[in-house]
Amino acid sequence: MNEQCKTLQIATREKLRKFDTLRGKELQAGEFWDLVVVTAIDESQRDAYEIQIKDKVARKELPLGIDYKVFADPLGAKIGNGGSTLYSLKRLDSIYGMALGRFRVILIHAGGFSQRLPNASALGKIFTALPLGEPLYQMLELKLAMYVDFPSQMKPGILVTCADDIELYSIAEDNRIQFDKPGFTALAHPSPVSIGTTHGVFVLDPHEKSGMEEIEYISCVQFLHKPSIAKMRDSGAVCEKHGGCFSLTDDEFVYTDSTYYVDYATAIILLGLLKKIGPLECEIDAYGDFLQALGPKATIAYTNNTENVSKQEASLVEMRQKIFNYLRETPLNVILLNNSKFYHLGTTTEYLFHLTEDPVLRQELGLLSSAFSLYLNEVPESLRVSCVMQSIVDPSCLVSQQSVLEYCSLEAGVTVGRGSILSGCRVSQGLSVPDEVFMHSLCVNHQDQSRFVTVSFGIDDNLKQSVQGPANMGGLKFLGVSLAKCLAQWGLSDEVLRFSGDVSHCSLWNACLFPVCSDLQSSFSVSLEMLQAVVSGSRLTLPTDMKLISMHEALQCKNLKEMLRLRKELHYDILQKRSIN
Repeated sequence: MNEQCKTLQIATREKLRKFDTLRGKELQAGEFWDLVVVTAIDESQRDAYEIQIKDKVARKELPLGIDYKVFADPLGAKIGNGGSTLYSLKRLDSIYGMALGRFRVILIHAGGFSQRLPNASALGKIFTALPLGEPLYQMLELKLAMYVDFPSQMKPGILVTCADDIELYSIAEDNRIQFDKPGFTALAHPSPVSIGTTHGVFVLDPHEKSGMEEIEYISCVQFLHKPSIAKMRDSGAVCEKHGGCFSLTDDEFVYTDSTYYVDYATAIILLGLLKKIGPLECEIDAYGDFLQALGPKATIAYTNNTENVSKQEASLVEMRQKIFNYLRETPLNVILLNNSKFYHLGTTTEYLFHLTEDPVLRQELGLLSSAFSLYLNEVPESLRVSCVMQSIVDPSCLVSQQSVLEYCSLEAGVTVGRGSILSGCRVSQGLSVPDEVFMHSLCVNHQDQSRFVTVSFGIDDNLKQSVQGPANMGGLKFLGVSLAKCLAQWGLSDEVLRFSGDVSHCSLWNACLFPVCSDLQSSFSVSLEMLQAVVSGSRLTLPTDMKLISMHEALQCKNLKEMLRLRKELHYDILQKRSIN
């Protein structure tokens, strides 16, 4: 373990220890956040989040005596995390009024359907399980733990962060990260120049650069959003290492973004922005569209750059120009955390790598191979490279390297291939799961009854890729195989395949491929047979009367209470069997 990893490990363990002392404790004002706000994409997701937070509070897994709020985006166009920020401020202002000026608020953006990490789609990526702690940590607890020191060093205002990233940092014991300046104050992490092309990058005031201490407070003259390397160089964003940067071995680096704070006065300015621009009709990015307007070198030129926008609405450029004109001259301060790391867990590939293969994060965060599970594995903890969370796995099972299990139950003789993800599954005796597949079982309401569906994909399948209409479905790949060929292997004609929702945009996300079954085990077994047929090139005949639905439909009719009940039942079973053993 190198020196940086060791210092991050010590600092992280202390934050986890401190947060654990607050879980289930009735807190007084000033001891923690006054408000924890989570955003959701719609009312259904809001309901799911509220139920889970309420359950966590009842089980004393979170600090008590503070307000937890979930705000759904308004009906209509997608508004992005920037729009969610503005509407959350509006809701907070309507609930608390002037009292909001005394509060320290954390705002966690957790909206979206998590198409790149589908096991987080039904219950939310802020509730993604992590192999850490008892009771098992989820991303919500980890976020609150990593920022546990912030509220006491913060003037009233709002900390804006996202649900699928982790920031680790170390500073001297006698130092603190202080959020006390007007305007925006962003955390900045030293990163390789290549990483800057996919993140936000800060251009620091050249007159304020200093000796590269663990923590430094500097003004930012410009913020670049996913810039080219040439742009970073031309703008003066590229820094040269000269002895003090703890995080990198590179001679050149840039400072990239993660989380930022706005003081209360600036929050009121943002609230005024929403009133000025009216109902949002396009996606606004809380980073690219707000921060690019800040700093003395900010120019309006960025408002016309839509290269990094997933959906280009006609009103976006005009909206950006309004934001720029409204926020210009607002200060942008940065806190350089020179001994820090930024991790993203937003895709299946990142999820698998960080939970199984990445030895550095494993040491820094103290991740386990088996967390709150019944899983007998003779391999020493230091050598294990799979991850099992809140699951019951028969001793005769084999879970291969780089695979993740969460909330599962595996009967005798089951094998799980390398690099696969199983979530919420009940797996019958002797079944064999292929390499590099994703399988996730959900409870759904179907014809006024609780039924089950197991969605399955290849780890590398692109669920967002779409084609124009069902006639072009041959352009979609399932496990690397043409979807048309998969249908033939399942004994289905092209005409049988149905797409849910907007059929002008057909994708694996809305392709009705997954059988609806009466119980969890049958659901898993049938979906597994379909996967195996594609992998082996063999033919499978599905019953002609079998109902098939898409991941999109499964989320629309998910039975949230039953899914959570099954998790509680599994939790109880683990405790019971532990006590017997």
